[in-house]
Amino acid sequence: MKKRLFALLFTTVFTPLALADIRIGVSIAQVDDVFLAQMREYMAAHAKELPGVSLQFEDAQGDVVRQLNQVQNFTGQGVDAIIVNPVDTAATQKITADATKAAIPLVYVNRRPDQAKLPTGIGYVGSDEIKAGEMQMQYLADKMGGKGNLAIMLGLLSNNATHNRTRGVKEVLKKYPDIHVVEEQTAEWQRSKAMDLMNNWIVSGKKIDAVAANADEMAIGAAMAIAQAGMTPGKDILIGGSDGGRAGLEAIKKDELIVTVYQDNKGQAVGSIDLALKMIKKEPYIAEVTIPYQLITKANFEKFLNP
Repeated sequence: MKKRLFALLFTTVFTPLALADIRIGVSIAQVDDVFLAQMREYMAAHAKELPGVSLQFEDAQGDVVRQLNQVQNFTGQGVDAIIVNPVDTAATQKITADATKAAIPLVYVNRRPDQAKLPTGIGYVGSDEIKAGEMQMQYLADKMGGKGNLAIMLGLLSNNATHNRTRGVKEVLKKYPDIHVVEEQTAEWQRSKAMDLMNNWIVSGKKIDAVAANADEMAIGAAMAIAQAGMTPGKDILIGGSDGGRAGLEAIKKDELIVTVYQDNKGQAVGSIDLALKMIKKEPYIAEVTIPYQLITKANFEKFLNP
């Protein structure tokens, strides 16, 4: 009896960390964003495959203060790690400070904080947004024959993804003096706002040969507005998107978009959890993990239908 009791106590006290309960708090900037909603689903699915790992999801609803409160609640609960998809990449200092003070590993995912170097104990999993803009614009420039009028549809101005994707677009444009940017406005990542914006551009009478949208949802909204105006998206006006999600792939299939750039939200979702676990277990890790973009056109879109 004593031997059995001792064995039970030994098992209880010395259970490996891999089998212990691990709680990770996750704050998503805005769950009604299609790309981020999919990323959340991939996170939840990956966590189910990991024994003893549970995720607590919170939706910041696009509110910086709400997100900060969520992180403070995580630290107050003593979670083992925190994953944040920031609402505003320029307003992450307090989030970083709170996690650091509580000695809780923090991983930013998809949107990198604006600071040049992340502090010790802070990780990031995402993709090179500048590269996305470059790949998108190079394809559009080739299809435009190196000349014409371009409209740039921006995401949220508070996100560095918006600035970096646009920066990539403009880096390519330096090689094409005959491509002129005639419009550049934000549709805040949203399809409905992109429809309204594209409609306004069309009504203004300004000739537009191509649209470079920072995300597929906006590219699709632009395509819908073009079709409503009696024109053919992908023919009368070329459209490029970015993200390569299910909706974007369907738009490529229908020839509404001629190009998008695949951002691996599954890879980012899985990578952020795996990085957090390595940090919790104090295993060797790479603090910043970059997942490459891939160009998607009508020629290869089928390969991305079931990632």
